[in-house]
Amino acid sequence: MKDIHVLLLSYSSSNSLQQALTSLKFIRDRIRDVTVLREPNLSLQLGVPSITQEIKYIKLINEDLGMSLNGYIQKLTCEYVLFLYDQDCFNSNIRNIELKLYGNHYVMTYPHMIKGIVIQRPLLVKTAFLKQANFFSKYQVPFKEAVFPSWLSRLNKSYIITVSGDFISQTGKENTRHMMQKLNFIEKYQYDSEPVGNSPSISVILSNYNMATYVGIAINSCLLQSNPPDKILVIDDGSTDNSYEELEKWSILPEVKLFKQDNKGKAKALNNLIPYIDTEFVVELDADDWFDPDAFSIIKKYLKTLPDDVGVLYGNLRNWIQMNPNNVKYKGIKKGKPISNKSELLSYLLPVGPRIYRTSSLKKNNGFPIIKFEDGRMYEDVVILNDLLKKNRLLYKDFTVYNVRVHDLSITKKNHSNWSDFINYLK
Repeated sequence: MKDIHVLLLSYSSSNSLQQALTSLKFIRDRIRDVTVLREPNLSLQLGVPSITQEIKYIKLINEDLGMSLNGYIQKLTCEYVLFLYDQDCFNSNIRNIELKLYGNHYVMTYPHMIKGIVIQRPLLVKTAFLKQANFFSKYQVPFKEAVFPSWLSRLNKSYIITVSGDFISQTGKENTRHMMQKLNFIEKYQYDSEPVGNSPSISVILSNYNMATYVGIAINSCLLQSNPPDKILVIDDGSTDNSYEELEKWSILPEVKLFKQDNKGKAKALNNLIPYIDTEFVVELDADDWFDPDAFSIIKKYLKTLPDDVGVLYGNLRNWIQMNPNNVKYKGIKKGKPISNKSELLSYLLPVGPRIYRTSSLKKNNGFPIIKFEDGRMYEDVVILNDLLKKNRLLYKDFTVYNVRVHDLSITKKNHSNWSDFINYLK
C-alpha cells in the first residue's frame, strides 16, 4: 500500500540529498510521493535515484520552513507524512521499523544525537493530524532549527510514540560551536513541565516599537515555557510598521494583555503597564530578544529564596548576531557581575539583564523615572536601577536564560554617542 508522502527538508548539499533519495528504496513499496523543500543555495546535481516515483522540488516561501510546510501539507492526501532532514538517510534497518500509527498515536519520533545532545525529530505523522497542528513560522521561533522541537513541545505527550534503533545513517554532522548552541537551546523544549512548589508569581512586561519582525518570537518564547509566567503584558509604543497587527494575533490568548499608546518612549510605555501587574515579580523583555524554554523554571528557583531587601535579580546574557533576515549566529555569553553602587552601575560594560524586578519595589518607586535627559526616552534601564539602588539591593546570580539579538536597529549604550552625555547628566 502506497500511503506515505516523503518530505525531505533542509538538505544543504547534492550529495546528502542524493543519498537520502537513494535510501528511500528500502521503503519504496510504501511511498506514493516524494517532495524536496529546496534550500535557496542548494545546487542540484543528482544522479538517478533508486525509486520510480516522480520527485517534486519546491522552494521555501519567503525562506520560511514552518509557513511553507503548513501550506503544502494542506494539499496532501496520503495517510502519512514521513520527514527526513539534512545529512540523514535510511539504511536497511528501516525495514525493521513498523511505519504505522495506531489508536491515539499520531506522531512517531526518533532520537537525533550530536555530542551527547538528544533531539527528538518527527519521523512519521498522520497527515490529518498535521493539517490541524500547524508549525510555527520564522516570525515565531528564533531560528529554523527550532521549528520541529517547538511543535513537538505543544503536543499532548500521549499522541507521540518514539522509536529507536540504528535505521538512520548520516553523511555528516554539523557540530560547530554555533550549531551546538542552537541544539542546547532547542533541547530545552523537551523538558517536562516542572512545577516549582510555593514559588512566587511572575509576569512579563514588553514594550514594542517597530519590531514587527521579531516581537512574535519574543512573546512566543514566554508561551513555550516548561513553567510559563502568569501574565504577559505588552504595549505598542506608537509603531509605524505593522507591529500592532502582529501583536493583535497574540492578544487572543488569555495570558497576553495588549495595550497601545502614541510614541512617547519606552519608560512611559512600561509605566502604563505597571498598574496591571498583580504578581510578586515582573521581568522585562525587549521586543527583539527571547527567553530560553526553561527560563521561568530557573528564575523561580532563585526567587523562592530571594532575600527581602533585593529589588532586582539579574544574571547573564547570551548574544546572537542577526546575520541576515533569516539567520542568527551565536556570538557568546556576556557574564554579569555584582553591582552595589552607582559607580559600578555606570561602569557596567553591558546591559544589566535579565532584569527581574520585585513588583512592590517598582511600584514604590512610581515606576520608571521620566528624566529630563532626552525626555526619558533613553537608558530607562539604567535610570530605574539607579533609583532602586538607593533603597534596594541588586543581586547577581550566575544563570543564563535570556537571549539578546544584536542587529542594525539595536540601540545600546556601547555604541550610542549620547552615552557620555547621559553619564554626566546622571552624576
